[in-house]
Amino acid sequence: MEYKVEDLSPVKKQINITVPVDEVNAALAATIAMYRTNVDLKGFRKGKVPSSVIEGRFKKEVYSEATQDLVNVHINEVIGEGELSPVSRIDFDGGELVRDEEFSYAISFEVMPEFDLPSYEGIEVEEEKVIVDEKEVDEVIDRIRGNMAENVVIAENRAAKDGEIAVIDFAAYENGEPLEGVSAENFQMTLGDKQALEDFEALVKTITVGESGEGDVTFPEDFINPEFAGKTVTMKVTVHALQEKKLPELNDELAKKAGGFDSVEKMREAVVESYKSSRLQLNKSQAQKTMLDSLLKTVDFPLPDSMVDGHVDSLIQERIERLERQGKSVESLGKTPEELRAEVRPEAEEIAKTQVFLIAVAKKEGVEVTDQEVDMQLHQIAMRAGQEFHVVKDYYSKNNLLFSLRDRLLADKAMDAIYEKANVTEVEPKKEEEKED
Repeated sequence: MEYKVEDLSPVKKQINITVPVDEVNAALAATIAMYRTNVDLKGFRKGKVPSSVIEGRFKKEVYSEATQDLVNVHINEVIGEGELSPVSRIDFDGGELVRDEEFSYAISFEVMPEFDLPSYEGIEVEEEKVIVDEKEVDEVIDRIRGNMAENVVIAENRAAKDGEIAVIDFAAYENGEPLEGVSAENFQMTLGDKQALEDFEALVKTITVGESGEGDVTFPEDFINPEFAGKTVTMKVTVHALQEKKLPELNDELAKKAGGFDSVEKMREAVVESYKSSRLQLNKSQAQKTMLDSLLKTVDFPLPDSMVDGHVDSLIQERIERLERQGKSVESLGKTPEELRAEVRPEAEEIAKTQVFLIAVAKKEGVEVTDQEVDMQLHQIAMRAGQEFHVVKDYYSKNNLLFSLRDRLLADKAMDAIYEKANVTEVEPKKEEEKED
């Protein structure tokens, strides 16, 4: 096999490969031998079917598999010898093997751009000191109390107010007919937290406990379910009970229930330590970003389109999921898919530029990511998603996401490598108005 590497652009390569006749015939013979071992044909003992019969009966499958196997072997050889690292899928341009004929084909893919890294050793960086904000600590303690609060029935026979929980039955009707999928029984609805339609909340707050009522409710034009978007329906509601959250007293008993702490003081100490740890990481991340932004301004290089497109897809998916959590559809943005992609592309390019830069740093510093580190990250992703590890890993593998995950971990390590060589100075935290400026 002979090959020639051609630069189609600073970030795209094409490799033209020529395979001699003897290698073509050897590849076909190897695939036929595999078929002879596994195929059962009437009139022949297993493993004894003549090669000519195999080739005649399974010619299409044999030639296709032999071509694919041979190309895969060549790709590994060429990429290994040339120390090339594709960042996109590998495109194949060629036909199939033909017995007793030379075989020529080409593969093309995108690679990382080559550029000179700026000097980053001793770069000046400011990192804010960690100062405990007692107000924020109190807010965490209040959230702990809120999570352990009990719902207590309100004895008064009246309508609900904001902050209370109404236990209701409800159903939607259109032209006197019930709408499927818009009904519930003994539904606990917290009022005032904007988790329900404004018209619906207003209706519930007009109904006294033990009574029923009805009123028109209009779904917003950007409602996530297009079947109901902009539609006005009649909502019938029965209020069974009102509840309010009763916060537990802040005492040692609560501390024990909250996390096995000996006392409120111990619980507060744990919250403070957690606060310091998270704030330290946040301040470090902010300092690292400032440092990286200054370094990125000193370099310019072309970006692989496949990498940018991948980040465009991720950003759009994040936006769709955010809209869905708000009960809205992507159509509510009033933009075509092309307009949406154009809108997020600058951000995707910034992400890609950062990734390319940090991967180049990783290569210079000899930083690597092991398979065990990738698996650890997948374990964390699986835990957050409430899924089995093997399910998440299979998904990442089948969708070619393992490489991008490895690159993200590599970029994180490279960032830490730069920061370790920086001249970091601790400074007082900025005031809120300074941060806004």
